[in-house]
Amino acid sequence: MDSNQKLTARLTAAVPRGISIATPLFAARAENAEIWDVEGRRYIDFAGGIAVQNIGHRHPRVLAAVRDQLEAFTHTCFQVTPYEVYVRLAERLNELAPGPSPKKTIILSTGAEAIENAVKIARAATGRPAIISFRGGFHGRTMMALALTGKVNPYKVGFGPFSADVFHATFPDAYRGVSIEASLASIEQIFRADADPARVAAIVIEPVQGEGGFNVAPFELMRALRSLCDRHGILLVADEIQTGFGRTGKMFGIEHSGVAPDLIAVAKAIGGGFPLSAVIGRAEVMDAPIPGGLGSTFAGNAVSCAAGLAVLEVMEEEGIIARAEKLGEHVAQRLRGLRVDSRFSCIGDVRGLGPMLAMEFVQDRASKEPAPALARSITARAAERGLIVLSCGVYANVVRVLMPLTMSLEVADEGLEILEASMLDAIAKI
Repeated sequence: MDSNQKLTARLTAAVPRGISIATPLFAARAENAEIWDVEGRRYIDFAGGIAVQNIGHRHPRVLAAVRDQLEAFTHTCFQVTPYEVYVRLAERLNELAPGPSPKKTIILSTGAEAIENAVKIARAATGRPAIISFRGGFHGRTMMALALTGKVNPYKVGFGPFSADVFHATFPDAYRGVSIEASLASIEQIFRADADPARVAAIVIEPVQGEGGFNVAPFELMRALRSLCDRHGILLVADEIQTGFGRTGKMFGIEHSGVAPDLIAVAKAIGGGFPLSAVIGRAEVMDAPIPGGLGSTFAGNAVSCAAGLAVLEVMEEEGIIARAEKLGEHVAQRLRGLRVDSRFSCIGDVRGLGPMLAMEFVQDRASKEPAPALARSITARAAERGLIVLSCGVYANVVRVLMPLTMSLEVADEGLEILEASMLDAIAKI
């Protein structure tokens, strides 16, 4: 059997350098919240495939649903010969989406594809071209998604020019003194200097910025955006690709604010490890594109739809939302305890929503100067000790927690002990 070192050498020779590797280990198998590499070593998973494995790796219900679908068929293309499993999943998502208006859903494959289609639908529904997103936001790697993304390095470097009529507002950041008022003022400045509100089709926002550093959109901001959009005939689009399906302790992150968006882009955790995404929205908005205007060869693949239905069944029957709330409270208490520990003055902030949590590392708390090298060292040392954990943030100085929501508190504590020891290792080498 190949070792991690040998496989890394093969990867370097065969795969372009543009695909970065967070941890130089190769997975051989996984179960719930644990992964074993090709050398047989066990790892606790605080990454969850970047917020995909909310109900854990290889959940038996998901595997059973996929096997049943494989026995029937794998692909016909929904636009050629439709199938009931797609319709059933759309019906379930329509029922779950917040807001009283009737809903419709298009099922797709990836998060970026969901964002691209949300923009198409918004433009068709409003007859307007312009889109506003936020600095620090991440919406995917296709060209429109990159235009919306508010983080340059590494996502946008060398890939421009990007789609026109995309404007970036300021995202609130309480830790660094950016207020809700400043965020709303930046939108008004866009209206005055760049795009008349009558030309704006949609405002796209993550309820919690993912790659941007786990900054939570204040609930007051979400309510103000809803009011602003209603005033100007603009659609509010919630990018729930990372925050959806229990990740923040609610089915959708935007539910914490009590706001109902016009469109919701979902992906990641909905598929339970299979490629699946969707756009859910108000029926009259979703019906705006003409017949044939939406679709894709593999969009709403039958096997992935079966997995998605199983995920929703598991979430309901196993009380995943309640488990997420308990897990989030437990982990947040541990992380906040680290912040007040005198050994960890490098932790500038602990933030998040529910079990979607992160620590921001700084050179010192007075200057708040980012410490990206320290964050990199922590994640590397954690992998050496048997914990998979990721960094993020505009300054690459945030370490985030995205463990499966089915993780036991005992395994979570084991992972947190490794994280603490890795932090001490990294600090000692400064």
